[in-house]
Amino acid sequence: MAQSYFPRVSSPVQEAASFSSFSGEKHSRVEDVQEAYIEQKGRLVKAIDATKSILGDIRIFNKDEWVIRYPQLREQDATPPSAKPGRSLRRSLSFADDPTTETDVVLSGARQGMTRSITLASIADASESADEGTRAEEKQDGPERLLPQSEFQVLRLDLKLGAHGSSTSAASLVSQLEKASIANLLDDRITSSLSHIDKLRLRVEDTSSKVLVTGDLNAGKSTFVNALLRREIMPVDQQPCTTAFCEVHDAAENKGVEEVHILIDGVTYNIQDESTFTRAQISDLEDIVGENETSEKVLKLYLADTRAPSESLLNNGVVDISLIDAPGLNRDSLKTTALFARQEEIDVVVFVVSAENHFTLSAKEFLWNASNEKAYLFIVVNKYDQIKNKEKCRRMVLDQIKQLSPRTYEDAEDLVHFVDSAAALQPFTASPSFDDLESSLRSFVLVKRSKSKLNPASTYLVNLLSDIDLLAGANALVADSELQRSQEDLAEAKPVLEKMQSSRDLLEESLEAVEEQGATDSSNKTKAVLGDALERVGQGRLGVENGTVSMPSYPGLLGIWSYARDVKSALLASIDAAVRLAEDEARVITSQSVDKIKDLAEEHLPAGVERNKRVFMPEAMFSAVRRAGKGAKHRRASGAVVAGGVNGLGIGLAQRPEMLETSFLDLFDVHHQFWLHFGDGKTEDDSAAPTALGLMSVGVGALTMVGGQAIGARGLIEGIIRVTDIFGNETARKWAAPVLGAVTIGLTAYVVLELPNSIPKTVGRRVKASVTRADGEEEDTFIEIQAGRISREARKVLRLASWDLRGRFTGAMEERVKEVKVAEEMEKKASRAKEWFSDVSKRTADVRVLAGLGRDD
Repeated sequence: MAQSYFPRVSSPVQEAASFSSFSGEKHSRVEDVQEAYIEQKGRLVKAIDATKSILGDIRIFNKDEWVIRYPQLREQDATPPSAKPGRSLRRSLSFADDPTTETDVVLSGARQGMTRSITLASIADASESADEGTRAEEKQDGPERLLPQSEFQVLRLDLKLGAHGSSTSAASLVSQLEKASIANLLDDRITSSLSHIDKLRLRVEDTSSKVLVTGDLNAGKSTFVNALLRREIMPVDQQPCTTAFCEVHDAAENKGVEEVHILIDGVTYNIQDESTFTRAQISDLEDIVGENETSEKVLKLYLADTRAPSESLLNNGVVDISLIDAPGLNRDSLKTTALFARQEEIDVVVFVVSAENHFTLSAKEFLWNASNEKAYLFIVVNKYDQIKNKEKCRRMVLDQIKQLSPRTYEDAEDLVHFVDSAAALQPFTASPSFDDLESSLRSFVLVKRSKSKLNPASTYLVNLLSDIDLLAGANALVADSELQRSQEDLAEAKPVLEKMQSSRDLLEESLEAVEEQGATDSSNKTKAVLGDALERVGQGRLGVENGTVSMPSYPGLLGIWSYARDVKSALLASIDAAVRLAEDEARVITSQSVDKIKDLAEEHLPAGVERNKRVFMPEAMFSAVRRAGKGAKHRRASGAVVAGGVNGLGIGLAQRPEMLETSFLDLFDVHHQFWLHFGDGKTEDDSAAPTALGLMSVGVGALTMVGGQAIGARGLIEGIIRVTDIFGNETARKWAAPVLGAVTIGLTAYVVLELPNSIPKTVGRRVKASVTRADGEEEDTFIEIQAGRISREARKVLRLASWDLRGRFTGAMEERVKEVKVAEEMEKKASRAKEWFSDVSKRTADVRVLAGLGRDD
């Protein structure tokens, strides 16, 4: 079944029938008239109170819960050929704050000649219950146009813009306004309507009736009033003479005294308080009016009508009646007269038009304004006897009335009269047409009080309820659309949020694992590379064989000192190359770990979240600036960059002067040979065989290690005496020289041939010892320092990448939390609004039933 957000309202004819059921001719007796009137008045007052309650709730709802949108309907240029009278009509629904966005809707139950919508439903809803004929309708494409008049009547907003107040489209002004601005304008209009309802209620409860007699200049208004009173009271002239508002009351209200009360401007009139008015005689009325031509005075006239209540309008025996003779419309008092017509104090408008001039522009404007509330107007076509072609005049006047006040035209037999008021004032002259007019006016004001007194209020109420229906229905559609959109947003965002919440700990663990694994792998790789390099250096070989570093060639015995220095520089440079190799390996490991972090980003970050666009550059790791830090200037020696943590070890060993210093021990490693022969026999190189150079170095070393305390003076003397005794033997002296020469020659030859191999090993052992010892610390300190430095650098890079991913993940999750929260709030708000606006439509339907307004079944 199609969901309709706009309750069907009764047509103007049915509303009139609803009221006339209580005011037909059968209520001819005063008691019957009063009983029917009181019954209908009570129902109307309750309806007014209920409508006021609805308006008040709309204001509160607009301010506190939902920004009410102001709808407008656009009709299509072409109607489908299959559409029939009474069938659904398609319209485009837009809103004043967003005129470019339109939604197709269906107006159901529209009748020919009606300007108000009856039922509004979305195309999707309407299609569910449409019959085959309606479903066969095809939407016509083409430009759309704004309806000449807004669908609103009471709650219509004045959205004009331009030098001449043109209003071709709401987009001219409202497209620049926000929803809240439109809601504020609408709130002001609702406030005005609430004020009008309060005054309307007072008028409905007022037992008296005010009849305003107005029209164009020289239409014969004053003559008409005199004819009704059967007395020439109002001043009459060929030129306009009524410049004041003259309210004629029954003298019984003034204790039977006929007189004029001139009201004081700015003071509320009170017949019991003489300070609020000035008394004057009836005979002075013409002078009073003539003296105040430039001012707009309000006069209260109290007249006695001696006719029977069945004939008199003032002295009718039913209700208090006052006749208000107003100035002509095309004088300066146009605005004041229009204000009276729209205000609550006027119950019946008697519009006097000249049969000679018909309806002027000012008359049409007045009738348009008055018809917004007063569907029925009592129209008097005066000076009709002076027209020759009376049938033409009648036809033209009725055609104009049909356009200006359709309801009046429908009841023209009772409400439109063609008379000559001047002839009715002639004594002893019969005037049947005026008698019929007077009888109809009495019936309209007295017998048909439900139509004359209550119908203007009910007309306003019907228009207001229809506006509320339009407002509620359109906003119900908006709420339904917002509800669907919020549900779609929730269906999209909530699973993503739940997935992110469930994978948050997993992501954190994965990032920590990647970071820890990368740092550990870098450290282990560094230890392996440097450990192997130092082992090779200890054996007198280059730490790495990458082609960039080579061992120097042996220059001969004369260049042995420089050779030892060059060997040390090459070995130290090979250690530096090993460190760089370890850094390169760490770069590869770090790059792979960064790729793993990117894979984690693709796995855990939702679609639509921007990924990290920064490109990892491995060559930026271990840069000179990063290694040197803030103290780089203080740690530069001979142009070398030194970095090594707390122990001063690191890259640049081959360029450090203190590391290149060469001593005698680099040629003859006394300590090594000593421990090799006199120790436990285990050194860094247990396979090394004893050499002559080693033996010599052991001897020298042993000599240096033996002090005077180990060998006493007596022992030394005894040793010298023994050697002297040996050389004192002639045989010993003969063989001593050859043996000593042979030994010396052999040792010298052996030393010369062994030096190129022994010096690199000796230097290598000393380099390894100096690097690993690190000022007395435990072994492998250099390796640990380098492994720590390289792993820290890798961890730093991975931590930055992890922090970026964590930040993006946290930001994305916060955004999803916000989206879900907003969508949930919108869902709740839209669901509440949809239900509330639907309830408003039900309440307006109940008010119609309460007021006795029938439905178009």
